[in-house]
Amino acid sequence: MTHAERIIILDFGSQYTQLIARKVREVGVYAEIHPYSISRQDLSDLSPRGIILSGGPSSVYAEGAPIPDFDVFAMGVPVLGICYGLQLIAHQLGGVVDKAARREFGRAMLEVDDKSDLFTGLSSTTQVWMSHGDHITEIPPGFERIAHTENAGICAIRDVQRKIWGVQFHPEVHHSTEGKSILRNFVTQICGCATTWNATSFIDAAVAEIRSKVGDGGVICALSGGVDSTVAAVLLHKAIGDKVHCIHIDSGLMRKGESENIIEMFKQHFSMTVDLVDGTEMFLSRLHDVDDPERKRKIIGGAFIDLFDVEAKKFADAKFLAQGTLYPDVIESVSTKGPSQTIKTHHNVGGLPEKMNLKLIEPFRELFKDEVRAVGRELGIPDWFVERHPFPGPGLAIRIPGAITLEKLNILREADEIYLEEIRNAGLYNEIWQAFAVLLPVRTVGVMGDERTYEHVCGLRAVTSTDGMTADWYHMPYDVLARMSNRIINEVRGINRVVYDISSKPPATIEWE
Repeated sequence: MTHAERIIILDFGSQYTQLIARKVREVGVYAEIHPYSISRQDLSDLSPRGIILSGGPSSVYAEGAPIPDFDVFAMGVPVLGICYGLQLIAHQLGGVVDKAARREFGRAMLEVDDKSDLFTGLSSTTQVWMSHGDHITEIPPGFERIAHTENAGICAIRDVQRKIWGVQFHPEVHHSTEGKSILRNFVTQICGCATTWNATSFIDAAVAEIRSKVGDGGVICALSGGVDSTVAAVLLHKAIGDKVHCIHIDSGLMRKGESENIIEMFKQHFSMTVDLVDGTEMFLSRLHDVDDPERKRKIIGGAFIDLFDVEAKKFADAKFLAQGTLYPDVIESVSTKGPSQTIKTHHNVGGLPEKMNLKLIEPFRELFKDEVRAVGRELGIPDWFVERHPFPGPGLAIRIPGAITLEKLNILREADEIYLEEIRNAGLYNEIWQAFAVLLPVRTVGVMGDERTYEHVCGLRAVTSTDGMTADWYHMPYDVLARMSNRIINEVRGINRVVYDISSKPPATIEWE
């Protein structure tokens, strides 16, 4: 999508890079992430109003350290270096970076030496988040120190003439209490960006782009019934009306009653027709005896493509396939956004096979989940629906570690329904980002009545998050957990034990596969 103003973030492998983009967008300025290895020409073609250099795990003086092969500082636009980005500035421009005698991880108190430009409006002393083992021992020529901590004598520097700023801490992390103000100062005061990027401006731009791209053609919308695909369908309908053809494929991997509810909801709330395709037999036959999670995802992705290819041929005007792909899907699926490793394959990322005579439309490929929700609200989709928990494209297949069977699916469907029902009954649904049950590949001994049982273990997962890139486990009240466990064991034949997942992301992922 074309953006009038944008901030480019060069990724050097930091776990926080996505947070930088989010914080800048929250200010009202569009930001996107690119690998540090981007060419000078490609970067120039993006016409950035400013460049932010992310943190990273490397030492700038180490062999093979990630360093751009051109002079980023000669682009003529303001540059802000964060952590590794600061050290890169020093290393490249004549300063000295060395291993710190005392590493610094966690909270620190920043003493601001100069409250102009980058630190305008900040307190003289403010909490920041540190994560570094190297530090600057000599400031590059032409730079001045503008902040320090007790442990880091050089914690922020600038060269106003060359429009370069750098900070040792991470303003993008929540624990940097005035970090958002620092980023706002950089993108608005220093880069001169207007804070006009929001849900309304996105919709206007997306509608215009969709109309221009589609022309007289029709669009097949892959409607899973989740928030992303639903908002995409409504956005497409706003842009091209009845030229969008919504298709929902029941993969046999859906939650209890999910497909039927999707069809009814679109009919009642959006006056849109959705074609239902039963693909249960195809999906389950292809997944037979498959236990590797990556193979599962790829098989499911291929099955969706094959069925959509068949269905698309029923619409003479169909030239495009729309998907609700999100930015985190792209980041986690491909290593094109920097040196970070691929975490998992997403079934809807990576384009379409050549055999499928359709072009791809992904209106949310640049958006985070909460941004899609904001777009949904702006489009008039009810809050009760917009706030639905995410449901993965591969469905319950990635919530049953190991091989998939119809018996396991039916057991999990019943347990999951009880779990979500009890969350709603307790008034906790909107406090939780995502909650779901998992059927573990483990059987345990139990005693039910006077009989010995040997049945499945059900894992319960609930997390809080803002964008799915990081997540904390939800502290479920014990009495609620007790009711959930009691109901699942008593009402779901095949489960005799319930456990609760208390791992966060990272190091775990939200889903189990």
